[in-house]
Amino acid sequence: MKKITLSISALAIALLLIIISAPGCTSQPQEAESIMVYSGAGMRKPMDEIGVVFQQKYGTEVKYNYAGSNALLSQMELTQEGDAYMPGATMYIEIAVEKGFVDYQQLICYHIPIITVPKGNPANITCLEDLARPGVKLIFGDPEVAATGKAAVSILKNNGIYDAAWENVIATLPTMNEVMMQIALGQADASINWWDTVKAVEDIEVIEIPKEQNDIKIIPIGVTTFSKNPETAKKFVDFCASDEGKAIFEKHGFVIYPDPKYESQ
Repeated sequence: MKKITLSISALAIALLLIIISAPGCTSQPQEAESIMVYSGAGMRKPMDEIGVVFQQKYGTEVKYNYAGSNALLSQMELTQEGDAYMPGATMYIEIAVEKGFVDYQQLICYHIPIITVPKGNPANITCLEDLARPGVKLIFGDPEVAATGKAAVSILKNNGIYDAAWENVIATLPTMNEVMMQIALGQADASINWWDTVKAVEDIEVIEIPKEQNDIKIIPIGVTTFSKNPETAKKFVDFCASDEGKAIFEKHGFVIYPDPKYESQ
């Protein structure tokens, strides 16, 4: 009886070891095949590159939904799907946190508003106050859906020229990329856009806004609370905030966070 008991015990241990070592029974977390990231349209170039690098490193495909920050927030609320959210300003992720859509987050880089004009600057725009000049035609991002539009409104109000300048607005558009295209085509005399987006555009000229007149934004990214792949989503968020990830943003013209020049913003 002792020999039979020992044989059964040995067999049980062997079976247990086989089960533990079998595929799918390991306690090690498995990387998701893909994740979906809500991203402001102004971050498209660096985020596309980060997605490629992340997939090469971890084997997870990164799919993006690009739109205005507030539009993305509405989509998240409606669908309760997706793995990460990267709006163009911290105020949007703060709203997402209040609604219970985002928990873990990181800060990545800055959106710095500047005045953009068509090449040659036909309306001779030299400063913020010129946007309130009678007859100047402006195109802005839609403040209801785009972070760049909300920033523009804030800047105009903080400098006491909102009423006069807003009378000059001939159109508002959902994303900063659409605004940039219209300015490049000469459809308006000026706009307020993000510096990082327009740096490489040949048909646009830039007038910087002094720091004391500006409303500089910090770009965050966070993991959604309804992610089906929270470990992979957190790894992606951390990769964006890593030195390697931030270097990609810097390569595409962004000022990475933190920067002493903009710490007080």
